[in-house]
Amino acid sequence: MHPAYEQTYHQLEEQHWWFAARRSAVFDLVGELRVPSDAAILEIGCSGGPLLLALRKAGYHNLTGIDLSEKGIALAQARGFSNVSVMDGARLEFADNSFDLVIASDVLEHIEDDAQALREWQRVLRPGGRLIVFVPAFPFLWSRHDEVNYHFRRYTGTDLRKVLTTARLQVERLSYWNFTLFFPTSVVRMLQRKTQATIGNSNGDLLKLPTVLNKSLRALIGLENLLLRRINLPVGVSTFAIARKAD
Repeated sequence: MHPAYEQTYHQLEEQHWWFAARRSAVFDLVGELRVPSDAAILEIGCSGGPLLLALRKAGYHNLTGIDLSEKGIALAQARGFSNVSVMDGARLEFADNSFDLVIASDVLEHIEDDAQALREWQRVLRPGGRLIVFVPAFPFLWSRHDEVNYHFRRYTGTDLRKVLTTARLQVERLSYWNFTLFFPTSVVRMLQRKTQATIGNSNGDLLKLPTVLNKSLRALIGLENLLLRRINLPVGVSTFAIARKAD
């Protein structure tokens, strides 16, 4: 990602509504899978470790994290995580069948060869192990934000299912996320293209919001996360899947 964006990312990832709401969604999915507390869990793209912190607080103790960001890994280590390291998510330095659960939130779109990355993620999963993966949705939502993030693509649900299946992962659940802001975001993106407007800010859409607005958006998406416990959503700004490695 753009260096200026990375700095802002580490400053905001703890409290920013987007990251907090997505971590909550991922945490709910881990609960949905009834992952035992001694399960070997790998987070690809762990950054400074806020999700690892939540998992540790919930009783999970066999946690591993990797990230390309040296600053992110240094922060995670400062929080007491010894089993975190700088590593390429497309070239994992772990043995086959090492993990019961792999989590990758907004990582796959950063990797040019996503098929290679998914083969690696499938390789390190134990038979019967699961992958939780979130990616940005819909190519027509492409914006300056994707560019400063160094994204290669956005995915439809069909796209995500296809690459997972090709990597010999069985899709158990597929849904969209952030349905609430999908239509406002779509309108903004279409207007930007029509007027050829661009966001010159090197931080893209990642901005520090007033506390009240940030809390309101977090609560709004929090309600959606509760709904996701029962149903899949037809559209959203992101899409996610739970996929399983065959026994």
